[in-house]
Amino acid sequence: MEEYLKKTDEELIALLRSGEQGITDYLMEKYKNLVRKKAKALYLIGGDNDDLIQEGMIGLFKAIRDYRADRESSFYHFADLCIARQLYTAVEASQRKKHAPLNSYVPLYADSEDAENGGLDNILSSVEELNPEKIVINQEELQAFQKKVEDCLSDMEKEVLAYYLQGLDYNQIAEAMGKEPKAIDNALQRLKKKLK
Repeated sequence: MEEYLKKTDEELIALLRSGEQGITDYLMEKYKNLVRKKAKALYLIGGDNDDLIQEGMIGLFKAIRDYRADRESSFYHFADLCIARQLYTAVEASQRKKHAPLNSYVPLYADSEDAENGGLDNILSSVEELNPEKIVINQEELQAFQKKVEDCLSDMEKEVLAYYLQGLDYNQIAEAMGKEPKAIDNALQRLKKKLK
């Protein structure tokens, strides 16, 4: 590896083409920080920074594979361009409509605390965003949940729940129903306990 430090990237690529082993690993390690820096500046829908770093490393690998010294460009600039293109392609692909079900997927219970609280907010707010598989799997659970709402909630609690699901806060619900905000808060607490 120390002999690589004395050579330019272009010389290393020439040695790689002549069959010397280990140069790809050396260049991948050398330019890893460039990949991280570029990945840090972007956001991948439905992914995390590690996914972007992986995409950037693919771009770097392609640069090592495809670099041609006769093109009047340094390897650094070529690698920089390949990494950027790979990252932008990944970000664009993540924003396409065909990926929407995966990108908008929300689990019913994000953690055990949500499960202990009944997960009411999580279930109701994410039903429309679930991917098709989850919709089919949870259809029976949703029907059972709706039956439970009908069977165990009072008329006032059902009305409060309907307004709450429309996105209204306590004060707005109270105003719409002609009740005190405290009464609405109490009704929401009761209905959450009943649906638990």
